[in-house]
Amino acid sequence: MVYRWIAALIGLAAVAAPNALVAQTAPAARPESTTTTVVQPADLPVPRVLPPCAAGKCPFAGQKVTVIATRSAISLALLEVKDEYEAATGAELEIVRLPGVEHYPTIISDMTNKVGKYDASIAGGWWIGDMVAGGHLLPYDRFYDDPRFPKWSVDDVLPGPRHLLSYGGRKYMVAYDHDGQVMYYRRDLLNDARHQAAFRQKYGYALGVPQTWAQFRDAVAYFNGQDLDGDGVPDHGIVLALKPGSQGMFNFMTLSASFLIGPGNPRLYWFDPQSMKPLVDSPGHVRALELFTELVKSGPREMLGWDHGRGWDHFLAGRAAFAITWGDLGALAQQPGSKVKGRTGAAQVPGTQEYYDIAQGRWVRTEGINRVGNTTGASWAGVISRYSKVPEATYFLLALLAAKDKQMVYGARGSDGVDPGRSYQFLPPEGTGSIEPYLRMGWDEADVRDYLRAFQRTFADKQQFPYLRIPGAYSYWLALDLHLVAAASGQMSAASALQAAVVDFEEITIRLGRERQREAYRTSLGF
Repeated sequence: MVYRWIAALIGLAAVAAPNALVAQTAPAARPESTTTTVVQPADLPVPRVLPPCAAGKCPFAGQKVTVIATRSAISLALLEVKDEYEAATGAELEIVRLPGVEHYPTIISDMTNKVGKYDASIAGGWWIGDMVAGGHLLPYDRFYDDPRFPKWSVDDVLPGPRHLLSYGGRKYMVAYDHDGQVMYYRRDLLNDARHQAAFRQKYGYALGVPQTWAQFRDAVAYFNGQDLDGDGVPDHGIVLALKPGSQGMFNFMTLSASFLIGPGNPRLYWFDPQSMKPLVDSPGHVRALELFTELVKSGPREMLGWDHGRGWDHFLAGRAAFAITWGDLGALAQQPGSKVKGRTGAAQVPGTQEYYDIAQGRWVRTEGINRVGNTTGASWAGVISRYSKVPEATYFLLALLAAKDKQMVYGARGSDGVDPGRSYQFLPPEGTGSIEPYLRMGWDEADVRDYLRAFQRTFADKQQFPYLRIPGAYSYWLALDLHLVAAASGQMSAASALQAAVVDFEEITIRLGRERQREAYRTSLGF
């Protein structure tokens, strides 16, 4: 059984955290699988927002804050802010950057054993289930409105990612990065008269930005095998990162959302909230996976072993017409070496015209296109350890990273892995921001307008994919991922792969305790 292999994979975490509520695989979700070779990242300065404190009036003089983060682009802003923070507070800041596979086991072990070596972590959104259930996090509600700390506003964060900042009605995550997935496409290809005529002749309707997954399937299939970069070599309709354990399941979550979530079913996707029975083998999941496996045929066969960085390279080199991924790709497309700057469109992912209502046990037609927003990914954010001896100095650091003047640069720069998700990072009429910061960072105007519109609509959509935030979330996701790969590679049918995932989900739930999992699941969804 695949779950036996999963159990072996998570053994290292179990050793690191013997008393943890769950020993789960340390996630990589955009940490170390994002190295690209096609482009060179931008290196642009971030403004200081705080003056140095006066001698004798430094608020945290003599204190030391230790923060742990993943050794990747996502922690670069920490390095940048170190001098400013120390000068403004009088505190010493120690930054521990570990490989993605070591970050989670290290911090959960520290928390579980109540050591308090690390005051804060730049944590992934799905870690919260384990951390809150174990009583390991300090909510920051009492600090949030205190004028002693740098000011930032939870209300600036769009509804989708804002939901991830709280758990059970208390604020735990200080906003930093805002992850979600959108559809990227080659604007030049869709606007090409030759392709438009050929597509209409083959499919009987106009080529355009796909609005439904059926249209997306046709467009991906049409461009597959054509020369998209002018070098005489056939290229691909789509690129997806499907390396086992490299978060291919995130792509499936994004795609499958509109097959299950709809006006009559806003939350049922993962489990029955009464029994914790897994729901991932429903007819909606099966239909989505059948489409997913069909899309895989229009990509390079090698992508079954690619992580996200390798997949992004393929698109940045002009060798794929479509991609479903995070904000990183849109920013990377603007960097030196990109073959697709000025050609990269973006839009909210397509939707369906019917969804499977799990509660009713039937397919439901919708009047228009059923779209679902998502916060797929890590949405890295700061959390404070309950065992920190300097919680106020720690919150000061996290609030500084969340400050508007810094976030404006992070969101426009892109090379630091911090993606936009706040109203002032988006353009009117939906947002309150300006295009100027992006143009100063070298963005193509058409590219950035598409990019910002896509993410604004994704994060503001009234329908949102239910993010899994319970103990063992990544263990469930890894089990799903391994079976998805089996289906994508043709080793299993979609139905068989998802039925096997249900068996593994049940074993994980039994191991962690059904009642505790049920309580955490209901709390995380707001029941």
